[in-house]
Amino acid sequence: MSTETSANETTPITVVTGFLGAGKTTLVNYILKEQNTWKIAVLENEFGEVAIDDGLVAESLDAPEDLITMDNGCVCCSVRGDLIRTLGQLSSQRKKFDAILLETTGLADPAPIVYTVQTNPKISEHYRIDSIICLADAKHITLHLDEVKPDGAVNEALQQVAFADKILLNKIDLVTEEEKSALKERLATINKFATIIETQRSQAPLDKILGLNSFNMDSILNYDPDFFKDQEEGKKEHRTDLVQSVGVQFTGNLHAQWFNMFMMDLLKERAADLYRTKGL
Repeated sequence: MSTETSANETTPITVVTGFLGAGKTTLVNYILKEQNTWKIAVLENEFGEVAIDDGLVAESLDAPEDLITMDNGCVCCSVRGDLIRTLGQLSSQRKKFDAILLETTGLADPAPIVYTVQTNPKISEHYRIDSIICLADAKHITLHLDEVKPDGAVNEALQQVAFADKILLNKIDLVTEEEKSALKERLATINKFATIIETQRSQAPLDKILGLNSFNMDSILNYDPDFFKDQEEGKKEHRTDLVQSVGVQFTGNLHAQWFNMFMMDLLKERAADLYRTKGL
């Protein structure tokens, strides 16, 4: 069977990665709203006490059943089994969809996801990775890339950049031209194969990121020649315990002005400790 024929018979998965606050959910919503030719199923993976992203994405979908949430943990760790089960259950209906968007949590290492799709025959029979899109926050990505992790622990931001075939350099309006040029050079040293696309508010040309069959296993093996061996032996430790999530739910009406004042005070005191805030 030719590669082209095989690709035509499998459902493409676009994996959307990027560190917390990079703009992944904004990109997913943008894709769903801007295109009207494809029927897309969305798999949402969240890391936190309260599911937020499913509510933010649901309003952009034609049907609620097209959204599946996996919120028991990080998709590359405890939820990997959930991903296999979800894709397995979806396989009988997959021909209803032209594509699947998998939005990972910002703490996800793409490596186990790639390994699962590439090596699990029950998955690879029905699905293929079309592309891995990494959202890179131009203002903060350098801090995440430079973060010193405990020995043996994965730097998620580094892995996300390294495994991508498309890097959306987002929020470029928040940096200078000099900062942007230096950042693009650094991203290219990590991943020379990926196409870097400059964006604001995660708005990228759809013909540059969807339906391109641009995923290339060879580029990953160039970055990590021992990829399959490391995954089989579980050599790299994923320390999600280094980040905590706090969820707060309110009943009734929330006083917007008081809440904004509280957030301003919180950011003044603890801005360096906060990756992102979301609300619905």
